[in-house]
Amino acid sequence: MAAIGDEDSITGLLLAGIGHIDSHQRKNFLVVDAKTPLAAVEDAFNEFTKRKDIAIILINQHIAEEIRPLIDEHDQAFPTILEIPSKDHPYDPEKDSVLKRVRRLFGE
Repeated sequence: MAAIGDEDSITGLLLAGIGHIDSHQRKNFLVVDAKTPLAAVEDAFNEFTKRKDIAIILINQHIAEEIRPLIDEHDQAFPTILEIPSKDHPYDPEKDSVLKRVRRLFGE
């Protein structure tokens, strides 16, 4: 599992035990704040989608909106990308890429 999110979300996930740093010093999480460059978020997303030890990527929905083209291009089953809410940004199902794909499958 990997996570890209704001400090509160990542802290909660790390306290739940998902944090990991492998033998190559690669983390499975990225804390994003106002100073984090968009390129860093894109690089982390691309790295996480290529790693064989990651099956699920959790990403705050407001951060996913910033890299929406990359998320929409991802068409592999693994890793699965799940958009989650954050404390300051509520979840909007109309923006969720997984729900959009499901709607297309059912012709909605």
